[in-house]
Parts: sequence; C-alpha cells; structure tokens
Amino acid sequence: MINKKYMRVIFDTNIFVSYLLTKEDKNTIVSLVENIFAGKFKLLITEDLLEELRKKITHKRYLAKMIKIGDLKDVLMSLHEIGEQIPKITGKFPSFTRDPKDDYLIVYALVGQADYLVTGDKDLLILKKIDQVKIVLPRQFLKIIKHF
Repeated sequence: MINKKYMRVIFDTNIFVSYLLTKEDKNTIVSLVENIFAGKFKLLITEDLLEELRKKITHKRYLAKMIKIGDLKDVLMSLHEIGEQIPKITGKFPSFTRDPKDDYLIVYALVGQADYLVTGDKDLLILKKIDQVKIVLPRQFLKIIKHF
C-alpha cells in the first residue's frame, strides 16, 4: 500500500538540468528543489530518469562544459537518498505523447501513483492530466505547494 500522506511528485529531467545550471540563483527551479529537501512532498525517482539525467549532462558537450561532474554526482546521490524509488519497468511503454521518449515518465507517474508530473516539456504539458496525474509547469507547482 502506498502512503498518500504526502503529495507524490515526479520531476522531468529538465528540472534537474535547469537546477544544475542555475543553482546559485534564487529562481523557481531552485525553490522547487529546496522544497524537496524541506519535505513538502514525496519525490518519486526511477533509475531510467536518473540515467537519462546522467547521460544528458555527460553526453551533451554544452552541458558537460557548464555543469561540474561533482555537482551532478551530488544531485544523483541526494535524489537516491530522499526520493522514493519506483521499481524498474521493462518492455515497451504505451504511447501517450508526440515524443515516444517522454512516455516512460507518464508510465512511471501512473505506477508510482503520482499526483503531479512537473515539466517544461510541451509534449507532456499539452496532455494536462492522465488519470490522477496532473502535468504542470514548475511555476504552477510552486504555487500549488505554497498552499499545501
């Protein structure tokens, strides 16, 4: 049985990339990540998501130049420590989005009984909601947790 005491949330990798790029600034993304550590909601993580984050930063030259590998490792370790791990799902994912590479996020959000998927990805945002999962922008989610 899943504990629904806390709001359950999954972040798209673009949230963590933005955090690593701007973590010295006080902005929406930094505030979101700070709220994870403050325990305002339960962050759901998956090995697929963490691997996508690692690959995105280490394989895209412009990101690799701007983000220190030590900072990436620190974030990955912190996410492992505080996030609730959703077991790995194998096989072909059903199609939900215009970009099949995004479908795994929807599947994990549904399996993990997430309340929200937070993303800046237009292919996901256009869906608005699938079953119980509301798909919102970071600034929208920040407003939601202020009232929670």
